[in-house]
Amino acid sequence: MTLSELQALGKLRPHKTSRREVSDLLRLAERNLSDAQVEGVSTDGRFRFAYEAAIALASIAIQCTGFRTTGVGHHQTTLVALPLVMDAELTELAGYFDTCRTKRNASAYDRGGEISDSEVAELLREVAAFREKLIAWLKTNHPEFSQ
Repeated sequence: MTLSELQALGKLRPHKTSRREVSDLLRLAERNLSDAQVEGVSTDGRFRFAYEAAIALASIAIQCTGFRTTGVGHHQTTLVALPLVMDAELTELAGYFDTCRTKRNASAYDRGGEISDSEVAELLREVAAFREKLIAWLKTNHPEFSQ
């Protein structure tokens, strides 16, 4: 799938982001990462917070590239578009985050209590590493939006 194909399907639309919008998404991701580490919260809740941090970070990359996801399945579209806008080496990570999307959906809508502490810890590590990659990518490719 290409960005043009996603746009033709109505999954992406042109978008001009701003430094403030990027900053707001970074703060949102930071808050979600912090909330995901609160031990008193269920593993399902902590997983959801960590996943939502990943989506906020991936949204930054998409928006800095001039697009915004739209419509049903926008989280899935975000993960499909991520390696297209940043780097093909993120394909595996986007696939992992997509697996997390499925688990998050199941825990939110179908059944709870099936996410383990180790799954939360793994997702937190992956999101933290992705955050560092994104920050470096911003500095190199979109310094006008970097902090």
